[in-house]
Amino acid sequence: MGLRVIGWGLVALLVAVGIVGLLPATSEAQACAGSYEQGKGSNFGACAAGAAAPAASTASLYRRLGGREGIALVVGDFVASMAADNRVNARFKQLKPAEVEKFKTNLADQICDATGGPCSYVGKDMPTAHKDMKITEAEWNATVENLGKALDKHKVPAKEKQELVGILAPMKGDIVGR
Repeated sequence: MGLRVIGWGLVALLVAVGIVGLLPATSEAQACAGSYEQGKGSNFGACAAGAAAPAASTASLYRRLGGREGIALVVGDFVASMAADNRVNARFKQLKPAEVEKFKTNLADQICDATGGPCSYVGKDMPTAHKDMKITEAEWNATVENLGKALDKHKVPAKEKQELVGILAPMKGDIVGR
């Protein structure tokens, strides 16, 4: 069951990325991610505001998203929003804490892999993951909204959003209505 839900997380990501972009991978941004992981909290907008992003031609989208740390922060907030949202949380309620953590890791790996990072997504392909789930447009839209909130929270730039949308959005047909 956990692997079936992994694809659902990508559903949210694929649509929601159209709302806002992702964080540039600068040393300042990585320091902010480190402070967040150490329980100090972080405001990515403030952290990244004075930092120069690497040139688009030299940095992968993965790097410009903040690397594994930046992606994991967005995914964590996104999953928390999904679990709290009555429009979609029925798909998450039966998961045990360890399964939720595995889901977050797999979703982050999928984004990492798709954006040129060093991760490998080893989950199911989208048609298989979403078979018989019957995800509706309303659920898709709620998912998009939740991911948008997570991305907004981390003040992700628009350019990276556009690139990520170009990579992920074509999967919608493999997810909704299956």
